[in-house]
Amino acid sequence: MPPPVFRFAPSPNGYLHLGHAYSALLNFDLARRTGGSFLLRIEDIDATRCRPEFEEAIYEDLSWLGITWQAPVRLQSEHLADHRVALEKLTARRLIYPSFESRAEITRLVAEREAVGPWPRDPDGAPHYPGNARSLSRQQRTQLLRSDAPYALRLDMAAALARTGQLHWAEHGAGPNGESGRIAARPDGWGDVILARKETPTSYHLAVVIDDALQGVTEVVRGEDLFWSTSVHRLLQRLLALPEPAYRHHRLILDSDRRKLSKSSAATGLRELRAAGATPAEIRRLVGLT
Repeated sequence: MPPPVFRFAPSPNGYLHLGHAYSALLNFDLARRTGGSFLLRIEDIDATRCRPEFEEAIYEDLSWLGITWQAPVRLQSEHLADHRVALEKLTARRLIYPSFESRAEITRLVAEREAVGPWPRDPDGAPHYPGNARSLSRQQRTQLLRSDAPYALRLDMAAALARTGQLHWAEHGAGPNGESGRIAARPDGWGDVILARKETPTSYHLAVVIDDALQGVTEVVRGEDLFWSTSVHRLLQRLLALPEPAYRHHRLILDSDRRKLSKSSAATGLRELRAAGATPAEIRRLVGLT
């Protein structure tokens, strides 16, 4: 059996904090313990928020922690063609459709639905898509796509599940409620998820499964806040005939108010802690690693 492959994949839209340190160190430690390899990927598809100085800071902070990684670093923005190929495959199978409502229009439609009764929301609390773009004719879609109208490319969840049936994943960590072992995926709980937008050629859900597969990642170790996102990722892996990695979702490092850490929190930022005299060993102690 080949050695396992781990990865840490931050977005350069802010400076790293203790939660990032815990995830990066945990992946790095597991790679060393199992004789595997550790990869670094920069998820920089959001051109409006990602900045070069944040990317450089990621390299500096990880090096200071004593973490090393295999070269080269994969920048998502340099591999958008890989994500485009995947979108084209799903489009050819009629599993993707464009929707044209603005965010304000979607908010209004959801309010109308909720005035009648409960409207489903995904595990992150966002409402399912409430529009009727699936029923547009091919001619209507073509005309709208050729116009300047913004659009989102959505996965037709019902059609996708009809192709795959029930899905599972191997969980070696634990979910928010202690779930572990063989987990039944529930992608329908996310509704018709967005896989790309007119101004953004790929989404997190699509990019992460494509990049993990192309990099040969076998062990996905990440925070438990992404536990149920795995349902969507398993669906896309099956639809695109991609390998299935093992998953290990870890606890989150929380602030004093028991909230998930933010990149804007100076109190837990690695750069601020380092400037205050903290050592890498102290960072390990703060996040609960020996």
